[in-house]
Amino acid sequence: MKKIGIIGGTGYTGGELARLLCRHPDVEIASMTSRKDAGRRVSDVHSYLYGYADLEFTEKVSDDVDLVFVATPHGVAMNEVPSLLSSGIKCIDLSGDYRMHDVPTYEKWYGHTHTDVENLRDAVYGLPELFRDNIKGADLVANPGCYATATILACAPLMKSGLVGSDIFVDAKSGTSGAGMNPSARTHHPTCGESILPYGVGTHRHTPEIEMAVQMYSGIKPDVLFVPNLLPIVRGILSSCYFTLKDGVEPEDVESIYADTYANEPFVHAVPDPTIRAVVGSNHAQVGLKAFGNKVVAFSVLDNLVKGASGQAVQCMNLMMGFDETAGLDFPGLGV
Repeated sequence: MKKIGIIGGTGYTGGELARLLCRHPDVEIASMTSRKDAGRRVSDVHSYLYGYADLEFTEKVSDDVDLVFVATPHGVAMNEVPSLLSSGIKCIDLSGDYRMHDVPTYEKWYGHTHTDVENLRDAVYGLPELFRDNIKGADLVANPGCYATATILACAPLMKSGLVGSDIFVDAKSGTSGAGMNPSARTHHPTCGESILPYGVGTHRHTPEIEMAVQMYSGIKPDVLFVPNLLPIVRGILSSCYFTLKDGVEPEDVESIYADTYANEPFVHAVPDPTIRAVVGSNHAQVGLKAFGNKVVAFSVLDNLVKGASGQAVQCMNLMMGFDETAGLDFPGLGV
């Protein structure tokens, strides 16, 4: 039984990690940190964990853990990870601190200096369906962003096929939990509860992440126009990705790409009509496409807090620690 720590246990992703890990057959949650709630019981903050997470929040993670999840805003993990790694503790960062391997790109999109360049360059990008072999046995994994995961799962196989052009228009929609636990004026329910709000057009940090990962997998650099939108639902992402077929390529030439790519994947499924309700509450994602004339529209759906964040992090942990990849995650979506 391995001991696990969670830095940043009071947020949505920290709480979701605890929900998934508390029933995991191979680990125990040994430590959860929170500066503002140190000394309080985890179940007093996350009432859904009553009877499942029998521990108190502490200010610092204990030093006897085997792996730590860092579930903090960006800019924090780079200060925590170096000492953890030097102590022989594996790390999974759920923020954006280690996703971009190129330092200037990180600093441009995140707006501050990276202070752990050595580990930034060595971090493994944690999307198992595309980079599973790299994740196995890694010491530091950068958990992908939620929008990025959905979009990359839809785009990477098509790009690798060589049958579509490199320009991709992405129209993505996410539930409000993706904005985090502290509401802003724009994510406050009276503002977004009966509306669909585009935001971060041309400036969203998942744009270079999508381009980086798709190029890593396909060998082709895409040019992505990414338009995120806020939906008046709590959980879920729908990513709609638009491509142009190359000259001479017919719609039927791309119809089997997802089925071929994801045939043996436990959590990504090619279906005719992806739907958010099928995957909410689970680590599953669905992908599908429609091709007509010289155009392709590719779709991907997932739960932004599970496959888009904490569930994917647990999936990476399983690979890093040599567990069954599906351990603690083998359950379906809610459906309704």
